Amino acid sequence: MRKTYQIWGWSLVAAVSLSGCGGGGTSGGTVVTPTPTPTPTAGCSLRERQDWVLANMREWYLFPETLPASPNPAAFSTVDDFLDSLTATARSQGRDRFFTYLTSIAQENAFFNSGSSAGFGVRLATDSAARRLFIAEAFEGAPALSAGIDRGDEVLAIGTSPSTLRSVADIFAAEGSQGITNALGPSTVGTSRTLQLTGAGGNRTLTITKADFTLTPISSRYGARVIDLGGGRRVGYINLRTFIATADAQLRTSFQSFRAQGISEFVIDLRYNGGGLVATANLFGDLLGGNRSTADIFSQTRFRPEKASNDEVHRFQPGPQSVSPVKIAFIGTASTASASELVMNGMIPFLGSNSALIGGNTFGKPVGQIALDRSQCDDRLRVIAFATGNANNNTAYFTGLAGSFPMTCRAADDVSLPLGDIREASLAQAIGFLNGQSCSAISSAGGQGQASLRPSAGAVAENAMLTPDAPTPAQREVPGLF
Repeated sequence: MRKTYQIWGWSLVAAVSLSGCGGGGTSGGTVVTPTPTPTPTAGCSLRERQDWVLANMREWYLFPETLPASPNPAAFSTVDDFLDSLTATARSQGRDRFFTYLTSIAQENAFFNSGSSAGFGVRLATDSAARRLFIAEAFEGAPALSAGIDRGDEVLAIGTSPSTLRSVADIFAAEGSQGITNALGPSTVGTSRTLQLTGAGGNRTLTITKADFTLTPISSRYGARVIDLGGGRRVGYINLRTFIATADAQLRTSFQSFRAQGISEFVIDLRYNGGGLVATANLFGDLLGGNRSTADIFSQTRFRPEKASNDEVHRFQPGPQSVSPVKIAFIGTASTASASELVMNGMIPFLGSNSALIGGNTFGKPVGQIALDRSQCDDRLRVIAFATGNANNNTAYFTGLAGSFPMTCRAADDVSLPLGDIREASLAQAIGFLNGQSCSAISSAGGQGQASLRPSAGAVAENAMLTPDAPTPAQREVPGLF
């Protein structure tokens, strides 16, 4: 059995491994290698799997006092239902909002090592009140973008063929958001759906087929660019989609370019970033730490007292690509979680009022998972085992980071404009902050609310990333992924 650290809101894998069950040395990077899904063997009966989950929860769970004193595995027909019963008390307290779960070793490895996933290659945002569905982002090299579907398109109807189209409004009315997920079909290669759309490309009906694609963490279209504000002022903009291993080289290349151009003001767009590898989050901090001492703390991980030997402190490690920011505007929403929050939280002590949260309140996940593997069953238990904090020991932002930033500016997520476009509402407000303009503060009354979505001029609604009841590993890390 092997265990790896992870923190994610929608989820986040900390890229640290401990040798064996009792701990040991640590190392950065992804520590598991993809393996085929095994055929269940001895040791994989329902009761054996439940007993394995219970034993590890008792040993590692960050909130052991919340576990039932005498759980009854026989009362549950699945491992997932049994696990949910174990975390029910912590969930009612807002400390474990389904952050602890069972997943597939093979599927998770495929995503974290390379971004591999099967789907149309879009993020979908819902306006449940108005019963509308929007494309929030489309990924390069995936079927949707190749078919001309991109951010700003609205999905009006879904079907298995042109003759079976059902309106999104009708699906919402009859079945809610899970009905939309069901209509889009399983996350398997070869699944085809017909979509009726409207947007910049006009009204059209397209049939597209899900395929394997590799998600690029930083978009080649808008992921990293320098914005010229005039008068000699330039701002570095970077949009990171997810914290996976392949992001490291892209981050280094992007920041090397910023450094070479003398950029010292930044907009860091993490509005849809649900988390990922802790090692990549720490690298992000190092790249922002060109003017930091190696004695300065960027992030901390703290286990429960009897596991304190696994505690870690990451101090800034400036490198040849590191920049020295004087001001940073972070763009976030309710989909911004875990590793994204770790990066934001880590910079607050050093920038103070020269940092701001723009957009909406973040998700609120100051805790992280380790991975416990039972390889013969393809079971990986992601159990909340540690809290994360910054140099000021800010470790309890369960209601989001709006209350932790000295400055916040509320802004819409304007899907009618491309990401990275200076006219887009959140980016425009971020630039306004860098320019010293006043703004309306973000409410810090809970990070589980919705983000503001502006689908077209004058039409403001409340949205959420579309999330299945049973998300794939990729969908846990990339909110709204289909």
